[in-house]
Amino acid sequence: MENVKEVNGKELKELIGSGKTVVCDFWAPWCMPCRMLAPAVDAMAGEFAGKAEFVKLNIDENGETAAEFSVMSIPDVIVFRNGKKEAHSLGYVPEEGLREFFAQNL
Repeated sequence: MENVKEVNGKELKELIGSGKTVVCDFWAPWCMPCRMLAPAVDAMAGEFAGKAEFVKLNIDENGETAAEFSVMSIPDVIVFRNGKKEAHSLGYVPEEGLREFFAQNL
């Protein structure tokens, strides 16, 4: 992943608290839809660079953080703005659908 940085729970909370617009891809290595979505998220991170900081969080390693943000299923791509959860895209979405989601929410 060139455009998406992997973070832990503490780093994610710091980013969200900074007031930046943050897009977080909640995922796990065993999740095939997550692995299928990752290249599209990376492509969108390049396309929407400057509008948000794109990160990913492994829920297996950061379960408490995932629970804190009510992540019950993955992949779950969440947009945080001004410290709050503003929008999310749940499940695998083809690249064009993801582009439309970001165009509406970033």
